[in-house]
Amino acid sequence: MSTGSTAEGPVRVVLADDEAMIRAGVRAILATDPGIEVVAEAGDGRAAVEAVRAHRPRVALLDIRMPRWDGLSAAEEIRRLVPDTATVMLTTFGEDDFVVRALGNGASGFLLKSGDPRELIAGVHAVADGGAYLSPRVARRVIELGGGRWARRPAARDRTAGLTDREREVLALVGAGLSNAEIARRLHLVEGTVKTYLTSIFTRLEVRNRVQAAILAYEAGLVER
Repeated sequence: MSTGSTAEGPVRVVLADDEAMIRAGVRAILATDPGIEVVAEAGDGRAAVEAVRAHRPRVALLDIRMPRWDGLSAAEEIRRLVPDTATVMLTTFGEDDFVVRALGNGASGFLLKSGDPRELIAGVHAVADGGAYLSPRVARRVIELGGGRWARRPAARDRTAGLTDREREVLALVGAGLSNAEIARRLHLVEGTVKTYLTSIFTRLEVRNRVQAAILAYEAGLVER
């Protein structure tokens, strides 16, 4: 679903994947939202970095596994050279090690190539708005991979116990993969209020971004698996 274009125009995206058919499919999905514009495509990590340097998009959508720099290496270089461009990883369930590595590196978003097309659009908008986005299915897989490390733990419940009831509701919906606009609609709030809640939540929980908050929501048992 679209959150629409901003006063600055549609969200400009560079799309990188080494499979032309995957790029075509992703481009077709993004093209259904007038608030998103794919300005360039690339077939490998190095070309993705060059495309971002040339076009300065708001979002770089990167296949996590590509030749000539994988998606994570490309994302690191993009953050160094063009820090205003947010990066989102496209992944599959066969690339678990990459997902865990990316989480540790603080990536802004993770989306499944086989996921709901609406997640792709919501993820691009969420990251463009300065947030982060974790596909619910990726989040569940991350919890499975983490085993004891990311299992439901008393420490996580203790950390979230100091939140207000509303903040816990917002955190649970972040863990479920909802965008700010979707959370606002679900809780009958304006989107700006949701952002205010998130700022408070991140500060109180001492997490850096939406992805880490989602993991904590799972650990605390706020999200159904």
